[in-house]
Amino acid sequence: MWWKETVIYQIYPRSFQDSNGDGIGDLEGIRQRLPYLKDLGVGAIWLSPFYKSPMKDFGYDVADYCDVDPIFGTLEDFDRLLREAHALGLKVLIDLVPNHTSDQHPWFLESRSSRDNPKRDWYIWKDPGPDGGPPNNWQSFFGGPAWTLDEHTGQYYLHQFLPEQPDLNWRNPAVREAIYEAMRFWLRRGVDGFRVDVLWLLAEDLLFRDEPGNPDWRPGMWDRGRHLHLFTEDQPETYAYVREMRYVLDEFSQPGQERVMVGEIYLPYPQLVRYYQAGCHLPFNFHLIFRGLTDWRPENIARIVEEYESLLTPWDWPNWVLGNHDQPRLASRLGEAQARVAAMLLFTLRGTPTWYYGDELALPNGEIPPNRIQDPAALRQKGRLGEHGLPPGRDPERTPMPWDTSPYAGFSTVEPWLPLNPDWPVRNAAAQEKDPKSMLHLVKHLLRLRQDPDLLHGRYRTHQAANGLYAYFRGEGFLIALNFTDREKALDLPQEGRVVLSTHLDREEAVGNTLRLRPDEGVVVRLG
Repeated sequence: MWWKETVIYQIYPRSFQDSNGDGIGDLEGIRQRLPYLKDLGVGAIWLSPFYKSPMKDFGYDVADYCDVDPIFGTLEDFDRLLREAHALGLKVLIDLVPNHTSDQHPWFLESRSSRDNPKRDWYIWKDPGPDGGPPNNWQSFFGGPAWTLDEHTGQYYLHQFLPEQPDLNWRNPAVREAIYEAMRFWLRRGVDGFRVDVLWLLAEDLLFRDEPGNPDWRPGMWDRGRHLHLFTEDQPETYAYVREMRYVLDEFSQPGQERVMVGEIYLPYPQLVRYYQAGCHLPFNFHLIFRGLTDWRPENIARIVEEYESLLTPWDWPNWVLGNHDQPRLASRLGEAQARVAAMLLFTLRGTPTWYYGDELALPNGEIPPNRIQDPAALRQKGRLGEHGLPPGRDPERTPMPWDTSPYAGFSTVEPWLPLNPDWPVRNAAAQEKDPKSMLHLVKHLLRLRQDPDLLHGRYRTHQAANGLYAYFRGEGFLIALNFTDREKALDLPQEGRVVLSTHLDREEAVGNTLRLRPDEGVVVRLG
């Protein structure tokens, strides 16, 4: 099955390539860069939203599920991109945003027009609480209550994100069928599947109970963290909705041409793996980001991998992620030397990896001056430092892709929508293409090596996870050894072998019973 053997490459369309000189990336720009992606060695691209939208949350506020926003191009541009990607052997996944729409979507405009409108129950409306305030204490992901009063009708509507992103009522069969029809619209055009946004949030508690307080929350922490989200996340009905989505995908699937569902789900492993049984091909596993990158020690990483592997049935296929459009850049979290080690980890674990655009250049977080902040989450918390001491919000990981040394890094012919990284004249795709020891070349080598059957399908077994070293077997043929420290390390090998790849890209040699690793080095050893 193609989705078990591929590498998914996430593209944030605004930031990949501008083709028309407005400073914003677009679909035609992505089409022009398809040869780069093919040469890199990925097998699938995932496009973040390009739907028609007022852009209050950069496309995650959808005003039309079946059209392209003019900023990004036209349906014809999309069809051409899809056609040429398929001609190169690249699969195309697109974002599906089913939990909420824009407040400018025709459905919501109808719904809010009166209490007796036929689409009133397409969204979640409640009378004010006894004090005239919100119906309960539910919090938005972007801060403040998850309810906004509509003064015209005197009721509150639910929005787990911005007030401009009202939540759909998934208990209404007509809503579900409307979303499934939107899926069919894109499946008929030929898309290979969807990455489903906030899949674990589709249902809420029927009784709208207050959420209990979080005893670990302290002032200054994330506002939404003050409660335990027992009534707004991972509700039992969600699994039935996932199953229905899978049925829609299966309508269009054929052997070797499966249409695939990747689900955005931020949950502990025991809850996460239930989404496999519900029908999600790849419930995103973010544990390397949230538990791994925050505690980058071999013992911890091995625990994360082993716990996940132990919970999977023979029918479940693992997946791993190290970055996305909502998380600080890998190179800023670990530094470039360990980002190379992390890349070797990601591409040699069992399962399907997802890679974020630009991480193959070891792009760091961008520097966003206060007057250039675009992210609505950041605009609501100006002046605060976020996690890791970085500026709050998500702009730093969304800066434009630097392609070459031409003006504006080859991304555009004008000032881009977000500032380029300051080091773009030296850190760009063209420069790294010329440097045989660059991060870009490391990723290419890893993706080529990954095609070996042992690395695609071989069993995972931990060899050692202590003293700054993490080593594991893949199948019978490979041992991967990763040095998480800035000191030399030695590892006992069970048999002789040959180093076939080093993160330093300067070493291929036979090894005996002892493997020596330099600081910040990862190696792949072919055994026997």
